[in-house]
Amino acid sequence: MSLENVITEENIRRMVDGFYDSVRQDEVLGPVFEQALSHGWDAHLPRMYDFWSTVLLGTRKFQSNVFGRHMALSGIEKEHFVRWLALFHDTVRRMYAREQADEIVLIAERIAGSLQLGYFGKEVV
Repeated sequence: MSLENVITEENIRRMVDGFYDSVRQDEVLGPVFEQALSHGWDAHLPRMYDFWSTVLLGTRKFQSNVFGRHMALSGIEKEHFVRWLALFHDTVRRMYAREQADEIVLIAERIAGSLQLGYFGKEVV
């Protein structure tokens, strides 16, 4: 399989689907996401397509308070961020050429850092 060297709506959807397939199977993250989204996966995934489309392509499809929604979740620990970033990195690096993967990973790390500040008052990963 060749690596993507252009970020498109189509491969963003594949990235999101691949990532959340990994999340759902993960022993650390799976239970957290299932608790938060047990009946909402069909709504969550299209929102994540729109989120990453907005972030990566500037489409402005996503309009929501990401920080506020995540701060409403309880029981989030450092290990959740470690696993989230590891799974996300794996997914992105399997799909995209280095330049595109580096761009996406940097953005994901910034998002994770912002959320960690909200949860813990500092970046922990």
